[in-house]
Amino acid sequence: MMEAQKRQDTITNNGLDWTYIQRPAYVDLATLGERHPSFHKLNFEDCLSKIQLPKIDRYDDHMFIVLHFPTADKERGFVFSQLSVFIGASFVVTVHQGDLKPLEELFNMCKADEKMRQAIMGKSSGYLLHKIIDTLVDDLLHLLMKVVGNIEDIEDLVFDERISVSRQIALLRREITTLRRIVIHLRRIVVDLTRDVQRFSSEDLTPYYKDVQDHVEKVYEALEEAKETVEIYKDTDYVLSTEKTNKILAVLTIIFTLSIPAAVVAAFYGMNVNIPGGIETGPWTQLGPYTTFIFVIAISAAPAGLMLLYFRKQGWL
Repeated sequence: MMEAQKRQDTITNNGLDWTYIQRPAYVDLATLGERHPSFHKLNFEDCLSKIQLPKIDRYDDHMFIVLHFPTADKERGFVFSQLSVFIGASFVVTVHQGDLKPLEELFNMCKADEKMRQAIMGKSSGYLLHKIIDTLVDDLLHLLMKVVGNIEDIEDLVFDERISVSRQIALLRREITTLRRIVIHLRRIVVDLTRDVQRFSSEDLTPYYKDVQDHVEKVYEALEEAKETVEIYKDTDYVLSTEKTNKILAVLTIIFTLSIPAAVVAAFYGMNVNIPGGIETGPWTQLGPYTTFIFVIAISAAPAGLMLLYFRKQGWL
């Protein structure tokens, strides 16, 4: 029983109930169904599922909404966190599986502070839903600023040949892709809510939801710009890495090519046949006891020197 109380809590203000359910079990939703018989069982299944697409289901006296918001993860950067909302004229029920800290903080503030509770829950259920979504969108902006900061950090590292940033770029691309998936659906849902949620409020809620739309659009535009920037850095890192690899291969190829004449001469003098200056025919001594060695070095170095001059003339060095 205590565990169920921790997962579920309710605040009431001026006839408006906000029921907060975190990591629901079937018993929590069964209790919720007893309090609200009009809630469809399929919606309860959606609350327990973690793979539902964002949507709005419209009923005579309420709406059921599924939204996605990002939460930080140490291993994967960002992950989806599903928020399910039942909204009627006198109630709002939020159900979520993950750790939506901004939502938890907002609920705790309303629970602990009477003035805050009156400011957030004192108008209508439609306005309360606006405050919930607006709080989570603001947190989305903070997460986006972290991504933008990481992009700025990578900018200088991309041009440092001593550091490889391919992994960091790949992780950033994954984070941006996750955020874009969330925001693309969020744009559509907020636009639909601007029209549909008005029936739960006597006050015109359009300016409030238009403000949320503006914030979502700014997030989307920033993500598009971040996506283009990361793609540029990815291409730049690939070009610079390829150029670095080509330089290394060019140096190794030149070294190998210059060693070919010496290898050929050494192969001849390593054969068990009579060769001028060899052991069988007697060594040359015109320049001293090392005449043959000097001759071998000279005949090996001459072709290598000619190839070196040719490489420089072709601009390969």
